[in-house]
Amino acid sequence: MRTHLLLPASAALGLASILALLAPSLGAAKMGSRADVLPVLAVKKGMKGFGLTVFEGTEPTKFGVTVIDVMRNFRPHQDLILVNTEHPRLEVAKIVAGMSGSPVYLDGKMAGAYSYGWSFGAEPVAGVTPIESMLTDLDRPLPPLLRGVPLTALPVSRGERRAMTTASFAPADPGARYSLKAHAKELQGRRAEAENGRVPLARPIATPLQLGGMGSLGRQIAEELLGPFGFEVLDAGGGSSSGKTSSQPFQNGGAIGVELISGDMSAMGIGTVTRVEGDKLVAFGHPMMEVGVTSLPTSQARILWFLASQQRSFKIGEGVGQRGALVNDRQASIVVDQKAVAPTVPVRLRIEGEPGAPFAEWNFRVAHDPFLTPSLLSMAIGSGLQSAAAERREMTFTMISRVRVAGFPEVTIEDFSAGPTGTPDATQLTQSSLLSSVGGLFSNPWQDIRLDSVEVEAKLTFAREVAILRGAEIVHPEIRPGEPAEVRVWLEPYNEKLRSIVVSLPIPAQLNGQQVKISVRPGYAVPKVKPPAESLSQMIANLVDPTYSPRSLVLSIETGEGGVAHEGHVVEMLPPGALDRLTTTSASLGPVEFRTQAHTVKSLPYFVVGTQSVQVKIKKNP
Repeated sequence: MRTHLLLPASAALGLASILALLAPSLGAAKMGSRADVLPVLAVKKGMKGFGLTVFEGTEPTKFGVTVIDVMRNFRPHQDLILVNTEHPRLEVAKIVAGMSGSPVYLDGKMAGAYSYGWSFGAEPVAGVTPIESMLTDLDRPLPPLLRGVPLTALPVSRGERRAMTTASFAPADPGARYSLKAHAKELQGRRAEAENGRVPLARPIATPLQLGGMGSLGRQIAEELLGPFGFEVLDAGGGSSSGKTSSQPFQNGGAIGVELISGDMSAMGIGTVTRVEGDKLVAFGHPMMEVGVTSLPTSQARILWFLASQQRSFKIGEGVGQRGALVNDRQASIVVDQKAVAPTVPVRLRIEGEPGAPFAEWNFRVAHDPFLTPSLLSMAIGSGLQSAAAERREMTFTMISRVRVAGFPEVTIEDFSAGPTGTPDATQLTQSSLLSSVGGLFSNPWQDIRLDSVEVEAKLTFAREVAILRGAEIVHPEIRPGEPAEVRVWLEPYNEKLRSIVVSLPIPAQLNGQQVKISVRPGYAVPKVKPPAESLSQMIANLVDPTYSPRSLVLSIETGEGGVAHEGHVVEMLPPGALDRLTTTSASLGPVEFRTQAHTVKSLPYFVVGTQSVQVKIKKNP
C-alpha cells in the first residue's frame, strides 16, 4: 500500500523549489565521496575499458568497450556515452534486451550503464547512461512509507483532497466508469509525447518481459497495454521466483528481475544491476515505465541464454529468489531497495464447466499498482480462460469475482457474455466490470487502498443462453386508474421458436388521464438508483448490485414524482413541495435531484438482447 503526504499546493511548490536549488550542491557532495566514479566530463574519445553482464548463469562476465564519443544533452541534463562493444556473443547479437544497466568501467572507474541502442543495428554500438545521472536517482529521497515508517496525511478539505488525488489516472467524476485502455493510453502518451511520432536517434534498450504459464491471449493483452512502455513481451517460460526469497545481495553486473506476476503464471522484466550501495542499487540505465515512486517486487535472476536476432536480441532468464523492491522509476534508472517488501495481491482463478480440463484452478500474485494491477489481472485471467476452454463454439460465460479491500466489506462483481466465439476476447476482458471496478478503486479521489485479494470463479456453459427481444405489445391499450398494465413480450431464445410472456406492471393512481410510456429492457441495462459517491466506503457500496439481474427483463415507467440522493442516502417519490425544500441553488453541495421510476422485474433463464417500448392510456378519473 502506498500512502502519500498531502500538502497544500503552496507548500508543495515551495518544497519543490528548495529541493531543486539544493539538488546540484547535494549531488556534487555525494559524487565527491565516490572515488570510484568517473565523471562524464572526464570521458574522452578512444578510451578503452570493460563492461559487466551475465551471459549465462548468475555470474557477471567482462566484455570490452571503446568510447566513440559523448553526445551532450541527450536527455534533459543527461549526456550519453557512445561505445563500441567487443565480445564474441555481442558481435552476433549486437544490442541485447536485458543488458540494460550493465556497468561500464573506464580507467578503472565506473562510468555508466549500457542502456541505449538502435533497432536493426549492423554493429555492436550502444549508448551508456552516465553514472552521475543514475546516482542522482539513487540519492533522491523517498516517502517514509517505503522505508517502513507509516506516513500520516495532513488534514485537508474535501475539495482539496479531490484536487490533489494521488492516482495517476482518476476520472473527474468519482462515479465515472474507469477505463483500463484509457488509463494505458494516458500513461503511454507521457512517454511518447517527446518523440512526436518520429524515430529517435537512440531508444532505451527494451526490457524483456518474460511470460510463463500464459497463452496467446495473455500475450496479446500484455503487448497492447505494456508493450508501448518499452517491454519486449516474450513467451519464454521460467519467469518468477515462485515465492522463494534470496539471502544473497545483488552485485554489480548481476541480473535482476522485476516480478509483476508470480506463481502458477508469471511475468518478469529482466535487466542488469549497475551499482550497489548499501541496501540500495540502481539498474537499467533508463526507466522501466517512468512512473516515479512505486513499489514492485524484485528478484535475483539466472540467465538461461543470450538469444541473437537481427531485429532485437534478448536475454532469456528466470527468477531465483525474491529480494527487495523497485521503489523509484526515473529517466536515468530504476532504484531498488533490497530491504523493502513490495505489496502484492493474491489471486485465485477457478474455472467450472469445461469437461476434462487439465487445470481448473490457478493461484498467483500480481503487483499492487493503480495501472499494473488491472492490467496484470486481465492478462492472467484471459490466459487461464483460454487455457481451460480455448473454444470457438456456442458458449455462455459468467464470471463472479470477489474483491477484498482492507478495512471494507467484500464486494461481489458479476461479468457475463454469450455468443458463438467462445471465451471472452481481449477487448471484453479489459472492459469487464471486474477490471473497471478494481481500476476505479485504485483511482478513487479520497484515499489510498490496500487490495487484499481477488477471487474469480468463471462458469462456462456450452450453449448460447440468450434470447432476442423481438417485440412488445400492450394487452389492453386503455386501463382504469390503479389497474396494472399488462405487456406481452415476444422472445426468441437461441435455437428455439418464438414465444411470448405477459408481464404485469402496477401503474400509480396519480397518472390518471395520461399516456404512459413503458420501457422493456434487459436487467443488466437498467442501473439501480445509487447515491453519488462522497467517500471510498460509498464508492465500494455502489459496486454492490449496480444493475438488476442480468437474466431478467425490467419494465419501467416514470412515476412523475421526484427523488433526491444526498450523503449516501436515496429518497424516492417525494411530493413537489418536499422536493423544493430539499433542493436549492444557493449551495453546490446540495442534494442531487432525479426523476423517479417504477420497475417490475421478470426473472428469466437466459440473457436478453434488445429493448422495446409500448404506451398505455390511463383513463381520467371522473
